[in-house]
Amino acid sequence: MIALFLFVGYLSSVNNDTVRTIYVLDETDFLSESFKTNDQTIFNHLSEVDLETAKTLANQEGAYGLLHIPNTPLETVSSAIRFYSEESPSLSFISSLESKIENKLSELKLQNEGVDLALIESSKTNIEINQESFEGVKTSKVGSVMKLIFGGAAGYLLFMFIIIYGNMIMRSVIEEKTSRIIEVIISSVKPIQLMMGKIIGTSLAGITQVTTWIVLGAILLFSASAIFGVDLSQSPQQDMVNETLSNPESTDKIQMIVNEFSALPIGNLIVAFILFFIGGYLLYSSLYAAIGAAVDNETDTQQFMIPVLIPLIIGVYVGVFTVIEDPHGTISTVFSFIPFTSPVVMLMRIPFGVPLWEQIASLLILIMSFVVTVWFAAKIYRIGILMHGKKPTYKELYKWLKY
Repeated sequence: MIALFLFVGYLSSVNNDTVRTIYVLDETDFLSESFKTNDQTIFNHLSEVDLETAKTLANQEGAYGLLHIPNTPLETVSSAIRFYSEESPSLSFISSLESKIENKLSELKLQNEGVDLALIESSKTNIEINQESFEGVKTSKVGSVMKLIFGGAAGYLLFMFIIIYGNMIMRSVIEEKTSRIIEVIISSVKPIQLMMGKIIGTSLAGITQVTTWIVLGAILLFSASAIFGVDLSQSPQQDMVNETLSNPESTDKIQMIVNEFSALPIGNLIVAFILFFIGGYLLYSSLYAAIGAAVDNETDTQQFMIPVLIPLIIGVYVGVFTVIEDPHGTISTVFSFIPFTSPVVMLMRIPFGVPLWEQIASLLILIMSFVVTVWFAAKIYRIGILMHGKKPTYKELYKWLKY
């Protein structure tokens, strides 16, 4: 486990070593000095060019993005700054740009107004850079947070489902094996048919269980409100919502959140979640079934569980520490194609915008890997399901694969 955490830390450091090139078009001429090239970011300052030319240049040169600071008064420039990019920029990167601009604007206000405690406090300026793609699609930090929430929820849900219902399959196989029921069943069906039937049956049972929880939760909520006379539409939270909606500034923020939500690839995410959910679950379930067939009790499963869990854990850590920082970086992209991590990592990347060909390629690799894994798992299942009284080793499993 220590090696696993060190490996994840190394991946994060590799991702952070990525050098970004940013074009800066500062029409005010007094904010440019805030952006100086460092080990992680190269700032190329443009002058005497218009915005469209700058956007074209940055796009053609493959830059990470273009920061445009229009020539507006100091008092209004904070709301006019835009960052243009081909892909969604990382949340931490936008925050770092905003921090640089905030500090510089504060200094300029102090220089223009004179220095005292009151002015120092009032000079603090909150900056929120308006984000926009080269094609003109507007985004914001709120959108980045929503993408993070949706992608993270989808990846984590898949992670938990695989672990919970994969263990159910493994325990079911062990129970049938130890009770010798399997010896009767195996005389009527092929081992691979029995294994696939158990995997599919358990998955359908899991989906039914989750659906039942959701339906019962909704029924209990509305039943409780009817029995106790609680009007959900007149709750204190509703009063707060009504008060918030009466505030024009809050209304604008809510409208922005609604716009960002509508801009999310919800349809794409739902379809991808279903496909990667099925592919990832079948891939790992076949391994759980093979492990259950190879051992006589749950105690003996520990040595085989670690290699199965490590790719899942790596997928979650890559999603949390790498996809969030740079969803289109090399590390994020590579792990979204590795079949044992792609169900989690790809689902976390999709809200940030992933080309369709990458999603299809990743899914095809996952399906082919599932077919190969089932073939190997079936060999172990076929022999292990009838073996008793012998604690298997990796060497023993390798021999079973040759039969």
